[in-house]
Amino acid sequence: MGKSTADSLRTASLRDATRTQKAGRLVWNHSTHLDGLIPILERLCQQDSIQTVTPGVIGRAKGHCPKMQLRVSVPIRGGYKVIARQGKTVQEVFILTPLAQSELETALAIAMKS
Repeated sequence: MGKSTADSLRTASLRDATRTQKAGRLVWNHSTHLDGLIPILERLCQQDSIQTVTPGVIGRAKGHCPKMQLRVSVPIRGGYKVIARQGKTVQEVFILTPLAQSELETALAIAMKS
């Protein structure tokens, strides 16, 4: 195998890796999720620059939120923690992305509209 063949194989593998990185992945760590959250997160994963979306712990809130709401909470290493609320239930969602907070908020709004 000559050098040009090895270089072309390396270039092809890098191109394939770049293609597969465009769509993020949704990690299923828990068996329960807020009703309607998973379809929103799947649409979010289809957007560019979203690498990994991981739903986390479910908890109870004192207040009542009649419609699904996603709010960026705090930055984490490599992304942001998002709080999903519906009714009296809250769920943490961890999103790994290079996007700025305002860009992530826009991406969340688009995913919730679709």
